[in-house]
Amino acid sequence: MRRIVSFMHVSLDGFVAGPAGEMDWISVGDKIFDFAAQRTNEADTALYGRVTYEMMDSYWPTAADQPNASKHDIEHSTWYNQVDKIVLSNTMKGVPKDKTTVISNELLSGKINALKQLPGKEIIMFGSPGATQSLMQHHLVDEFWLFVNPVLLGEGIPLFKDIKERVALKLVASTGFPDSGVVCLHYEKK
Repeated sequence: MRRIVSFMHVSLDGFVAGPAGEMDWISVGDKIFDFAAQRTNEADTALYGRVTYEMMDSYWPTAADQPNASKHDIEHSTWYNQVDKIVLSNTMKGVPKDKTTVISNELLSGKINALKQLPGKEIIMFGSPGATQSLMQHHLVDEFWLFVNPVLLGEGIPLFKDIKERVALKLVASTGFPDSGVVCLHYEKK
C-alpha cells in the first residue's frame, strides 16, 4: 500500500503560516533543499490543497527554464513536471491540466483510499494545512516530516486543528540543520 507523507514547515509553536498566510519566517537553504530532494525522489505523486497547488503551479513548471535557475530549481521543476498531482478542492474550476486531478472533499476518503491501493511510490503532500487536516480526519496521513523552524509566531494558521481523537506517533528520525536552526522530525503513525 502506498503511503501519504505530509512534508511541512512549522514554527516552534505549531503554526504553518502567519495570520495573513505569510511564510517569510521559513528557513531554507541548500542543505534543506538537498534533504527535501531525497524525499521527493521517493514519491511519484504530489498532493496539495488548492492554495498550495496554485502557488506551486505558478512557479515550478517553468522554474528550470529561467536563466538564473538554481540546481534545486532545475531538480524540483523536473520532478514536478513528471509526477501526478492531486488537488483537494471544492472550488477549483476550469480545464484540468495534464497529470493533475481534482478531488472534492465529498469524495476524499474513497478516492484517496483507492489511490493508496494503486502501485507506485509514496504520495507526498507539501504544505497544505487544510488538506492535511482533512486527510487526518479520515486517518489517511501515514507519516509527518515536520521542519521545525526556530521561531515563535504567537498566532497564525495551525498545523493541527480540530483533532478529535488521539493519534499515536513514533519518532523515526530527527535531522538537524545547524546553519539555520531547523530540525526535521520524521514521525509515522503507530
